[in-house]
Amino acid sequence: MKGSIRERSPGKWAIILDVLDEAGKRRRKWHSFAGTKRQAQEECARLVTLMKSGNYVEPTRQTLAEYLDEWLAFVKPSVAPKTHERYAEICTKSIVPLIGDVVLAKLKTDRIDQALSKALTHGRRDGKGGLSPRTVHHMRRVLIKALGQAVTWDRLARNPALATTPPKVERVQMLAYDAAQTAALLEAMRPTRMFVPVLLAVMCGLRRGEILALRWRHVEMGDNRRMMAIVESAEQTKDGIRYKSPKSGKARTVSLSSTVINELKAHRARQAEEQLKLGIRPDDDSFVVAQFDGSPLQPRSLTHEWMRLIQKTELPRIRFHDLRHTHASQMLAAGVHPKVASERLGHSTIGITLDLYSHVMPGMQADAAEQVDAAIRQAVKPKA
Repeated sequence: MKGSIRERSPGKWAIILDVLDEAGKRRRKWHSFAGTKRQAQEECARLVTLMKSGNYVEPTRQTLAEYLDEWLAFVKPSVAPKTHERYAEICTKSIVPLIGDVVLAKLKTDRIDQALSKALTHGRRDGKGGLSPRTVHHMRRVLIKALGQAVTWDRLARNPALATTPPKVERVQMLAYDAAQTAALLEAMRPTRMFVPVLLAVMCGLRRGEILALRWRHVEMGDNRRMMAIVESAEQTKDGIRYKSPKSGKARTVSLSSTVINELKAHRARQAEEQLKLGIRPDDDSFVVAQFDGSPLQPRSLTHEWMRLIQKTELPRIRFHDLRHTHASQMLAAGVHPKVASERLGHSTIGITLDLYSHVMPGMQADAAEQVDAAIRQAVKPKA
C-alpha cells in the first residue's frame, strides 16, 4: 500500500493511493488537495497511515446539509418529539446557513470554529447581530452528536466538532421573590385563573409542564395523607400537547401544606360547579388546571397569561419558571435540608440543587456557624 502526489496546477495537487480490493486487484483512490508540496506529501502520508490502520473513510460528495437531513430522519424515532423539533430547528436555521454547503468528508475543526464565531457575531437571520452564546453552545452540541453518528457510519474518520472551542456561557441570574413578594403575588392572582398554577409553582415547586399534567387522581387531600404525585409533564409540540415522564425521568411525591390543601379544595368545588353548568361531570381523571370546559391548557398559553398578568402588578418581572426558584430559595433559606429540597423539586441528584441555589448557601453557612459557636460556648461554660 503506497501513495503518491501529482501537481495539477500551482498549489493544487492530486493524491493517489494504491490499494488492493477484496479480490486482490489493484485500485487507485484519488484525493484533491490544496497547499504546498510538503503539505500534500504530509496529507498523503496521513491517508496511507489511515488505510494501513483500517481507519480510512471513503470520501463522498455528500454535503453537511444533506447529511444532517439524513441524521434527523434517523434519530427521530429515538428522541422525544420536542427534542427532535429543537434539533431540526438548530440544524436548518443555524448550522446549514453557515456551513451546510461544505462537503462532509472535508469538514474540519477550523471551519466549524469559524462558523461558531460567525454565529456569535452575525448569526441572527434578521441581520441584527449575533446569536446568544447559549444558542451557539447548543449548535456545537448538536454538531458533536450528529457528526459522532457519521463516525459510527464510517462517513468520517474522526469527529471534527469535538475539538472545537465552546463559547463561554454566562450563568443566568437566578431570580426569585421573597416571602412578602410571594404573599403579594398570591393576593394579586387570586381573582384570576392563574391563581392555582402560581400557587402550585410557588408553594410546591412544580414545573409548568407538571402543573398542566396534574390530575385530581394524583392529589390526596385526606386528614392522614396530604400529598400529590408528580407522574407526568405536559410538553407542547407542533402536533399538540404530549404527556411524558417528569424531567428527572421518574415520579415523585410532594407533601402539601394546610394552606395549599384548603385552596385546592375550594378550587375543585369552583371547577366542578363551572363544568356542571356546561353539562360536564368532572371526575378524578380531570385536570387540576384546565380550561372552562375541562380541556387541557397549553403550556405556551399559561406562559402568555402569566406575562400579561404580572405586568399589571408592581412586582419585579420574572419568568413563570422563576416561581419554582422562589420555592426552592425560600426552602433553603428556612433551613430545609438540601436533600429534602432536592426530592421535593424533583432533581435527579442533590448536586443539582446545591449548584443551582448556591447563592442561598452563604446565609445558611453563617447561621450554621453561629449555631455551632453557641453550642460550643454552652458546652464550655464553667459549672457553678
